[in-house]
Amino acid sequence: MNTIVTAVPLEYVLTIAAVLFCLGLWGALSRRNTVGILMGVELMLNAVNINLIAFWRYLEPQRTSGLLFTIFAITVAAAEAAVGLAMVIAVYRTRLTINADEIDTLKG
Repeated sequence: MNTIVTAVPLEYVLTIAAVLFCLGLWGALSRRNTVGILMGVELMLNAVNINLIAFWRYLEPQRTSGLLFTIFAITVAAAEAAVGLAMVIAVYRTRLTINADEIDTLKG
């Protein structure tokens, strides 16, 4: 019989991920600084990755599809952070601010 003994129940892990996601959402919606907004988005992506790993660990630990999907999500998050920071630097060079309320370049 193949049983997996886990130290932490799934509900605890999902609760931590939900709290982390809510903190990231609050950080992304309440900040005016674009770097703070990007940090909130990264927190939300990390919460999603925790959920992916938790469900993979508790539901299908024999298969590697959940783990590979999580690695792909981490790669996409790293690329998103690099592109986002490059955009922030480009906007700062032209506008001399990173306050999201003062960046109205697309307003017609």
